[in-house]
Amino acid sequence: MAGNFERRRALRSILLASTILSIASIGAKAEEAKLDTITVQGSSYETEGTGSYTSDLVSVGEKEVLTAREIPQSTHVITREKLEDGGYTSLDTTLRETPGVVVLSNDDGRSSLFSRGFEYDVLYFNGLPAPLSSIYGTQPDMAIVDHVEILRGPSGLFGGSGEPTGAINMRLKQAKDTFGGSASITGGSYDNYRGDVDVTSPLTENGRIRGRVVAAYQTQDSWVDSVDNEVGVGYGTVQADLTEDTTFTFSLSHMERDISPFNGLPTLADGTLLDVDVSTTTGTGWNNFENNVTDYIAELEHKFADGGHIKASTRYSDRDVDFLYGYAASAADTNGDVSGMSYLGRTFDESSFAADAHVSKPFELFGQVHNVIAGVDYRKVESDMQQGRGTIGGTFNLYNWNTSVAEPDVSYTTDTTSDPSQVGIYSQLRVNPVDRLTLIGGGRLSWYESSTTNNNTGAVTDRIDIDNEFTPYAGVTYDITDYATVYGSYTTIFQPQSDTDVSGNIIDPREGQQYEGGVKSQFFGNALNVTAAYFWIEDTNRAVSDPDNTGSSLAQGKVRVRGVDLEVSGNPLPNWSVMAGYTYTESENLDDGEVFSTYTPEHMVQLWSKYSFDSSSGMLDGLSLGGGMRAFSDFYSVSRGTTIEAPGYVVFDTFASYKINDSFKLAINIDNILDEKYYERVGGTSVFNFYGKPRTFKLRLTTTF
Repeated sequence: MAGNFERRRALRSILLASTILSIASIGAKAEEAKLDTITVQGSSYETEGTGSYTSDLVSVGEKEVLTAREIPQSTHVITREKLEDGGYTSLDTTLRETPGVVVLSNDDGRSSLFSRGFEYDVLYFNGLPAPLSSIYGTQPDMAIVDHVEILRGPSGLFGGSGEPTGAINMRLKQAKDTFGGSASITGGSYDNYRGDVDVTSPLTENGRIRGRVVAAYQTQDSWVDSVDNEVGVGYGTVQADLTEDTTFTFSLSHMERDISPFNGLPTLADGTLLDVDVSTTTGTGWNNFENNVTDYIAELEHKFADGGHIKASTRYSDRDVDFLYGYAASAADTNGDVSGMSYLGRTFDESSFAADAHVSKPFELFGQVHNVIAGVDYRKVESDMQQGRGTIGGTFNLYNWNTSVAEPDVSYTTDTTSDPSQVGIYSQLRVNPVDRLTLIGGGRLSWYESSTTNNNTGAVTDRIDIDNEFTPYAGVTYDITDYATVYGSYTTIFQPQSDTDVSGNIIDPREGQQYEGGVKSQFFGNALNVTAAYFWIEDTNRAVSDPDNTGSSLAQGKVRVRGVDLEVSGNPLPNWSVMAGYTYTESENLDDGEVFSTYTPEHMVQLWSKYSFDSSSGMLDGLSLGGGMRAFSDFYSVSRGTTIEAPGYVVFDTFASYKINDSFKLAINIDNILDEKYYERVGGTSVFNFYGKPRTFKLRLTTTF
C-alpha cells in the first residue's frame, strides 16, 4: 500500500509540474519567435476526396491532430473512401470489417461493439464524448461522417472514466469554401432503398463563412421475417473564420430510427445452436422500436503561429427512445416448440452535456522543441427510464411462428432516474531530449458523482462519489529510421462500480491498465501504413461476491487480456488500395482461470482490397474492382451455466464501380457472395443468437457536382 501511495504521489507531481509548464509556456511570448510553424507535408486530416484507405493524421485519444507514429498506441482510420466503397451506412456495419473489432449483431445501429475483450460505452464526436448503450440505437449514420478513428486500449488521460477497450471518434464532415456536393440513390436486396444528398458552399464571397448540409433516408427489410429498419438523418454545419487564426464551428444533427426489431433465436436446452432457415423469426406484428437523437456541437479554436492552439468546445444531446418487442421465452425442443413469449417495453429519455477547454503549446528548451497540453473537461448525463416486462403463455413453433399474438398492456414497474457527472483536469508533456526520441508523460485528476433514484419509492441508491481519482499516462516513441518508429506505452482508465461492501459503502472503481509496445512504419511516401503491436491489459478491483457476507462485494477480481495486432492500410501502388489486419486475443479471468471475453475469437482476420484502372488501361478506364474477407475462429457464450458454442466462419464480399463520366459513378456491392450460413452472435438459450447476413447486393448511383 505504501508503494502505491508513493507512486501516485509522484505521478500527481508530474501532472502538477506539466500544468505549471503549460501556463509558463503560454506566457513566454518571447519564445514564440524562436519556433518554426509546425506543418505536416502532404497530409490532410480530412479524408474526403483523398481516394485513400489510410490517413497519416489522427486525433482520437489526443487533444490535437498528430501523425500516427507520434501516438504510442494502436490506431486505425476508416476513411471516407473506405466508407463509400463498403457501402456502410451505420457504425456497426462499418466496424464489422475493421481490424481488432468484434460486433455482436443486432438491428443495424443497435449492435454491441467490442475491442480487446471489452465493450465500448462511449463514442466521441469531434473529440467530445457521448454515452453509448447498444440497446438504444444511438450509433450515428455514416452520411455525416468524414472518417472514423479508433484507438485501442485505455484512453483515460483525456477521457476519464470508461472501459479499457479504447475510443472511437467520428470526425464529422466539415464545410468547404468552394461549392460542391453529391447525391446518390441505392437499391438492393430485401427492399433496401436509400437516398443521400450532401451540399457544401461558401456563404460569403471570400469563403470565410461557409456551410454544409447533409440528408439521408433509408428503408430496408431484413432476411428475418417481419423485421425492417428505417432511418432518417439531417446534418448542418456552419464554420466562420473570425480571424485568420480563429475559427468558430457550429454543427447540428438529427437522426430518427423506426425499427421492427428482432431479438435473436433460441437454442436447444443444452445450448446446441439450431439449424433453421435464416428467415426464422421470434417476433410479433407489434414489435416496434423508435428513437430520436439530436446533437448540437459548438467549437472555438485559435491557432498560434508556433503550431500550438487553444480550443473550447461543447456538445449537447437529447435522446428519446420508446420500444416494445416480443421474443422466445424459453429454449426450443427438437420439434421447434418454445414455451411462451417474453416481452420487454421501455421508454428512455436522456440529455447529456460535454465541454472541454485546453491549450497545446510548443516550447524550446536545450535546443529542442517540446510540447505541453493542459485542460479541463466536464460531462453530465441525466436519464429517465421506465420499463415493464412479462410473458405471454402458450406454445410457439419456430417453423410456423405466430406473429399475430395480441399486444400486451405493458405496466411500467421500473421507473428510475440517474445523473452521473464528471469533472477532470489533465495535462500531458512531450519532451524530445534528442532527435528522434520523444518521452510522453501525463496525468489526470477526476471527480465523479452519480446516483440512481427509484421514482416509485423515492429511494436513492447506487450513490457514487469519487474524489481525486488519478489516471497516469506514460509513453515513448523512437524513430529508428525516417519511415519507422518503435514505441511503448502505459495507459490507464477507471470505471466506477455501484456494488457495496459489508458496511454498505460503494467499493473502489475498477482500474484498467495497459502495457503496449510495437512498431509503426510508412512506405511509398507515407501512402502505406504498416503496424505491429503487442498489448497486455489488466482490469483490477472488479466486484466479486464476499464469501463471508452474503449480498456484499469485494473489489478484488482481476482480468487479463493480451494479444497481438498486425495491420496494413493504404496504397502500395498508385491504383491499389488495401486494408488488412490480423488480431490474436487471449483473455482470462484470473480468479477462476476461465476465459473472460468468450465473445472474442482468438483469431480474427479482416481484409479489403481494391484496384482502380486508369486511362492507361484503355477500355477499363474508370473501372474499380475489389472485395473483402472476414475470418473468425470459434467463440462462445455462457448463459446460466450453459455453454453455447459457435464455430468459426469465413465470409467473402465483392465490390465494383464504374465512373461513367466526370459526374456519375455506378457501384455494386455483393456481401457474403458464397452465401455462407453462419452464426455471427451467440447469447442465451432463448435469445441473442443471430445468423450473419446471407448473400445480398446493393446498387448505387452517385452524381457529384
